[in-house]
Amino acid sequence: MISDKEEKDKKAQKCNRCGARGAVYHQMGLNLCRRCFREIAAKMGFKKYE
Repeated sequence: MISDKEEKDKKAQKCNRCGARGAVYHQMGLNLCRRCFREIAAKMGFKKYE
């Protein structure tokens, strides 16, 4: 039998760059985890506001 947790893990979004299943931004089709997003955000045209 498959537990509920294993079922959720299969459905969780996955980062296209590193494969992480944690905090993944999937808005606008990014599918990047927060770490990968921070590394390549500037190349993608995002600007950091203070």
